Amino acid sequence: MSTETRKVAVVIGAGPGLGMSIAHRFGREGYAVALVSRSDARHAGYVASLAEAGIDARAFVADVRDREQLVSALGAIIEEYGGVEVAYYGPVAMDPNALPKPIIEADASSVEQAMTWVYPAFDVVGAVLPGMLERGSGGVLIAGGLSSVVPMPALGGLAISSAALRNYALTLNAGLAERGIYAGTLTIGGLIERGDIHQAMTAQPTRFGGAPIPSINPDDIADAAWELYAKRDRAEAVFNVLG
Repeated sequence: MSTETRKVAVVIGAGPGLGMSIAHRFGREGYAVALVSRSDARHAGYVASLAEAGIDARAFVADVRDREQLVSALGAIIEEYGGVEVAYYGPVAMDPNALPKPIIEADASSVEQAMTWVYPAFDVVGAVLPGMLERGSGGVLIAGGLSSVVPMPALGGLAISSAALRNYALTLNAGLAERGIYAGTLTIGGLIERGDIHQAMTAQPTRFGGAPIPSINPDDIADAAWELYAKRDRAEAVFNVLG
């Protein structure tokens, strides 16, 4: 274990959009950053980008839906840094190449598949929360979709899993309120600029209906994430550019 516990933010589901914006935002506040994504193909670029900004960053490989990989990566991060101060959970739930069934066609199987994005959040919290409780400080931030609060039939089972993630974050916040630990959720309605889904949908607009979908600057969401964590006066920030 590291001889000195360092303040570290773990970004689960690190990608070129919101994940990297979260990493840069917390890095500017003095946090070291541990990036976790399913492939190391872009890790060198991510780490270099953060290093150029004076942020100490390391990258770890884990597919969040592979529990053994995820728990192992989190264990390595905790071992390396001596603990985790902030955990951000925001892996991409929608595959542009495998669009969900609409809600009127959803069945138990498709909902079960969508829920595989929810269960890893519990593994993340289970790994980092004991250390936070021992120190009496820290926090968890969870990103989810606007379908958790606004009916979006086209998203089918993903609307169900988004609602589950949102409820988990809000309930966790209530359960931890007296323990010095924060939990909050970022509820997002719109395409996140620079992200993989944004790139896929703008590259093939006709495949996704042709009409442009309003986008959101991930830096704005990252600023809100920091504000939620720092102020702790509310448990949710909502971004809705869909009208």
